[in-house]
Amino acid sequence: MFARTPRLLLRPGFAEDAPALAAAIADIAIVRHLASAPWPYRMRDAEAFLATPRDPILPTLVIFERSGGPPRLVGACGLGRRASGAVEMGYWVTRDSWGRGIATEACTALVDIARTLGLKRLEGAHFIDNPASGRVLEKLGFAATGLIAPRFSCARETDSPARLMRLDLLAEVESEVDEALAA
Repeated sequence: MFARTPRLLLRPGFAEDAPALAAAIADIAIVRHLASAPWPYRMRDAEAFLATPRDPILPTLVIFERSGGPPRLVGACGLGRRASGAVEMGYWVTRDSWGRGIATEACTALVDIARTLGLKRLEGAHFIDNPASGRVLEKLGFAATGLIAPRFSCARETDSPARLMRLDLLAEVESEVDEALAA
């Protein structure tokens, strides 16, 4: 699965992406806010991530910024199935991409993919000490569930409180239908 936005290309990661992936994510300021990435993040971690079998339906994509030069790996995003069966969206972007709308742009494309797949709901979460990630989810239409729960962070090697959020994709469709019928 691939997606293009005005500035980005989202595509599956390939083994050849390991050096760029390892370089992009090798920043404790990024990794400490992720649940499953270890610290320090090494080349072998990038190779293992890229070699991990994926759900054939739910995409895991690397994010490339398309600018004047060659595309540059600036993050990753994906949909994954939780033990509960719920589908959760996850993402990260490089530090030099923070505050530039890259995460929001990439995740908007990912939400569109979720709709195309016919998903009814997405879940998301962010560590409480990462409010910027919460703002990305809010911009995408996610609403807080009112729950804060411990989430394990490999880099921190401990549980940290995370705010749980949800996006009801069916409610969006029903709202659009209601608006069309009212017009």
